Amino acid sequence: MIRVLQIVTYMGRGGLETMIMNYYRNIDRNKVQFDFLVHRQEEADYDKEILSLGGNIYRMPMLNPFSKSYFNALDSFFKTHMYDIVHSHLDCMSAYPLKIAKKNGVKIRIAHSHNKGQDKNLKYPIKLYSKRLIPKYATHLFSCGKEAGDWMFNGKPYTILNNAIDAMIYRYNQKIQNEIRNSLDINHSDFVVGHVGRFNPQKNHGFIIDVFNEIYKKNNKAKLILVGTGNGQQEIINKVNNLGLTDNVLFLGNRSDVNRVLQAMDVFLFPSLYEGLPLSIVEAQAAGLPCVISDNVPPECIKTNRVSHYSLEKPLDFWANKIIEAAQIEKKDTYDEIVVSGFDIKNNANKLQNFYTSFCYGE
Repeated sequence: MIRVLQIVTYMGRGGLETMIMNYYRNIDRNKVQFDFLVHRQEEADYDKEILSLGGNIYRMPMLNPFSKSYFNALDSFFKTHMYDIVHSHLDCMSAYPLKIAKKNGVKIRIAHSHNKGQDKNLKYPIKLYSKRLIPKYATHLFSCGKEAGDWMFNGKPYTILNNAIDAMIYRYNQKIQNEIRNSLDINHSDFVVGHVGRFNPQKNHGFIIDVFNEIYKKNNKAKLILVGTGNGQQEIINKVNNLGLTDNVLFLGNRSDVNRVLQAMDVFLFPSLYEGLPLSIVEAQAAGLPCVISDNVPPECIKTNRVSHYSLEKPLDFWANKIIEAAQIEKKDTYDEIVVSGFDIKNNANKLQNFYTSFCYGE
């Protein structure tokens, strides 16, 4: 059996972490087992499941490219833990653990791009510099999609690994829709807009609230479901309260049943500032939902005819009307479309498994 070290920030219920878990659950763990090197000390959402599946979790200090103690901790780890394959999901910052992995003789070092951009904050110049180092230390480059790979790897060849899902558990189901709406105290006649994503600048939650405010002005039976957590959540809660929308916006936090919560929605809203290939859009389409997204989201994520995309420069009222129009699209079972598009997890897990084992078993 091969043990592959997955390098992440932490295993919360974000898109890339959920993608890794989709592969982990569906790979043949008699042949390939995952261990995780995380950069947080606190327990995260998926930690217990990882342990139950036979994985190990190792904890590093927070990644700091200027910290000698961080590199010493990495060096010590790789000297005492032998791996043939490491797979890093730290986007621009993958260069640093891969550098130490190379120093310690790890044969296969994968850098995986999950985004076609980064937040333009004080760390942005450091990230731009760091991503240029990746080809020096990685033996293989992976990406969730073309735009994310082109942005991260600057013309170097890479392999696209689909952000695949278990399409079966997302199939549209009227009974589940009614159950979830009842549990959330949402009436059958309410108009429900939904979003799944971390509360960070990339996901553009402030815009979501502004658009929903316009929808509410047109339909006071409108509800907004927000799934996720993050550092920006309190700011959004304050905005909702100030607009008088407290009774109409549901903050559900992290959920282990996103596949069921999606059933309660009429339209999925996703106005991100940038993305790689968002797992949540694939999930929403698999649930039969019409989706309204920004044109910053790569068109590669469009796997059904139920997605429309618009510029964030368009007025809020324009967005509100397009979302209301999208609700006229009847929800339906899109399972076959997701499978045909190549985004069901079964075949993708086999491809990744074959990639890993080819280096050790010569398959």
